[in-house]
Amino acid sequence: MGSGNLATGLSLEMQRVGMTISQVYSRTEESAQTLAKKLGCIWTTVPEQIIADADLYIFSVKDTVLPDLIKQIKPNNGLWVHTAGSVPMSVFEGHVERYGVFYPLQTFSKDRRISLDGVYIFLELHQPEDEKILRKVAKALTKQVQVLPSEKRKYLHLAAVYTCNFVNHMYVLAGKVLGEADIPIEVLTPLIDETAAKIHDMAPLDAQTGPAVRFDREVIEKHQALLSDQAMKSLYQLISQNIHKETLNYE
Repeated sequence: MGSGNLATGLSLEMQRVGMTISQVYSRTEESAQTLAKKLGCIWTTVPEQIIADADLYIFSVKDTVLPDLIKQIKPNNGLWVHTAGSVPMSVFEGHVERYGVFYPLQTFSKDRRISLDGVYIFLELHQPEDEKILRKVAKALTKQVQVLPSEKRKYLHLAAVYTCNFVNHMYVLAGKVLGEADIPIEVLTPLIDETAAKIHDMAPLDAQTGPAVRFDREVIEKHQALLSDQAMKSLYQLISQNIHKETLNYE
């Protein structure tokens, strides 16, 4: 259920390792057709037409859409799971007996194929006997499989937003700064790669460098003077102050 970034990346990877995707559901016909064509399966835009004899039903839709979609699908004996970081497993409660969570901690984009090998997949099951089934699915994709309750998963999702979404937004802002000087963003690629690589061997606070560590006011003020966007200027100031604070606490 779903045809967005996560649904596309996950279903294609599941197919690659030998699983059969029986059907794709999406609210829009074009999206459903596009993914179904890649998977070689049937598709539908009508919840009532979702097949009733599948082993596993994976809900990979927007958090706000999930509760209503669940109610529109006739209950069956399959295992129903969602892939959301901030939605509790209990969203299925009272509708089906077998349900859980299948949460791959990775960023997905439709136009970028990636392997899940080495990616952490976090599971949660309502019925303990279903863990073996869902773990087998996850193990076909990666060796990194763990059980994690909803209460802890929401913190994991928050951390992922900082690690991925917020960091990527910084790339967007950096691109704007470079655009002012007509410098291509590609010049940052080696710096981005090394910054990420450091975390494999160092604690993030040990890896922190730059003018904010010692709060070099002269450099910070020069940087802020280059920013015409007040929101970017305020963000620069706030992050610099927080870096300095965390560094002092660490020391």
